Amino acid sequence: MNFDPRTSKLDFVKHRKKFFSFSAVFLMVGMILLSTVGLNLGIDFAAGTTVEVLAEEEITAAEIEQEFADIGYDPDDVVLAGDNDIARASFVGGLSDDESLEVQSHFDDLYGNTPNVATITPIVGEELAMNAFISVLIASLGIIIYVTFRFEFLYGVSAIIALFHDALFIITVFSIVQMEVNIPFIAAVLTIIGYSINDTIVTFDRIRENMSLEEKVESFEEVSAVVNKSLVQTLARSINTVLTVVFAAGALLLIGGEGLRVFSFALVVGLVAGTYSSLFIAAQVWAVLKTKQLERRRRKREEQEALEAEQAETET
Repeated sequence: MNFDPRTSKLDFVKHRKKFFSFSAVFLMVGMILLSTVGLNLGIDFAAGTTVEVLAEEEITAAEIEQEFADIGYDPDDVVLAGDNDIARASFVGGLSDDESLEVQSHFDDLYGNTPNVATITPIVGEELAMNAFISVLIASLGIIIYVTFRFEFLYGVSAIIALFHDALFIITVFSIVQMEVNIPFIAAVLTIIGYSINDTIVTFDRIRENMSLEEKVESFEEVSAVVNKSLVQTLARSINTVLTVVFAAGALLLIGGEGLRVFSFALVVGLVAGTYSSLFIAAQVWAVLKTKQLERRRRKREEQEALEAEQAETET
């Protein structure tokens, strides 16, 4: 896919309000869902118990669920691992010591292996959630500092807005589909932050390069021309790159098994959101902020010129 910026009629900046409106509406729906329905928190954050059942032969999730039902338990989730000879059953809220012993005894008699039982307390769940939040903040802070020193402060602000857009986009989708939010989900979000900022920096680098080639850029139209030219120049690269990674993440989603389902799904959603934000959010936000900066500089220059002219008239 090849684009010639000199002949292309693509005008991304012209439709910036549509992009902003779409993202605002979608994220508003996400905030409403988060405040009402909420996220489907796994035991990593909501606290609970994980029972890892070991078998000598291939088993199914339905089989394990039935075995739990036979002794009066209803796991919130059952995920197969290994060669489908390991099953991890999750109980949000947790099991008592007596209940854990009963479960271990049942499956030990059934498969000849004592299940491993791990319990996450509410305090540990809160600590994990806080650490995940802090990790995202540290990553965002490091990115804005790097982008600010590498380019300028406006680039950093635009990049952070795009990154928070990506993170909220993924959270909104998970709130809609009610897929379990666990540690792999956080890993996927951090991975997407790294991918998205890489794509954004490539775009910003081309914008900076094209800005340096212009003799004068003072109006919104001139800023828009530079941004459109830069986006067209990097469009093919962005699309080809994201498609390559999406194919890999999609393969994980389809054949990677239940253990990778959350991570791979979040990765696919985040890759699409990251490419969208790099092209239609970050660059557009920078164009708006840059135009306001140029307008402030122009007004300040005009005020300074008017002051100097007034002083000259007073002296004469």
